[in-house]
Amino acid sequence: MTTPATKLLNQTLVVGSHEFRSRLILGTGKYSTYELMQECLAESEAEVITVAVRRERLIDADGRNILDFIDLDRYTILPNTAGCFNAEDAVRVARLGREILEGLENPGADWVKLEVLGDTKTLLPDPVATLQATEKLVADGFQVLCYTTDDPITAKRLKEAGATSVMPAGSPIGSGQGLLNQNNIRICLEYLKENDADYPVIVDAGVGTASDVAIAMELGCDGVLLNTGIASAGNPLLMASAMRDACRAGRMAAHAGRIPRKLYATASSPETGTISASQ
Repeated sequence: MTTPATKLLNQTLVVGSHEFRSRLILGTGKYSTYELMQECLAESEAEVITVAVRRERLIDADGRNILDFIDLDRYTILPNTAGCFNAEDAVRVARLGREILEGLENPGADWVKLEVLGDTKTLLPDPVATLQATEKLVADGFQVLCYTTDDPITAKRLKEAGATSVMPAGSPIGSGQGLLNQNNIRICLEYLKENDADYPVIVDAGVGTASDVAIAMELGCDGVLLNTGIASAGNPLLMASAMRDACRAGRMAAHAGRIPRKLYATASSPETGTISASQ
């Protein structure tokens, strides 16, 4: 017998031409070893992992290539343009990622997670440069997943420019602050899914713990992308399990429908039809 939970969790996440069961996307940076990264990826049951494709980010201090530690038959690589601060660099790095993955025959060659940052202190995205890069990459045949702020107007403009998915930040990259402005995320969801309920909206950045993932999913987001929350946790492997389960629980809760918030108490037991103390 198929339960409501099983039926819901079997629904796939569709992002452009890609389709997955897991709605948790993991980054590959900041792990103490590539071996620990491998274990955490497996424990999370993620199917998509994002990799910064600039050469200096592919090779570690010992000269080892991160791609040698990733099972390319198991995972779809989502190349990202991390470390780019203008549209031109981002487009160049995206094309480099496509070239690398085409050589590896990985299905991730046709898409990119676009990051165009505004400064090194906040690592917040540059909205103008992000829009410019989106337009160029879409014209070049990429499926573009855009890292952006939680500003609903910017999110709407990126979708209009042809972004396959808009990925609003919960809070600054690596900050662990969670979703600082849930109302803005709600408005982003409203704008992006208007007349297009299946448009994928994925929260990206700022996740600190499992409850942050659950909240994002409860708001109605289609997925969560995170890295530091697992890689820098006290026990990364255990946190990978927690993030996996939180993603599932949040989605189930969103579809179940929470009870309304009320100012005063409501008795759990009925007040009529009960036996009085004198009987």
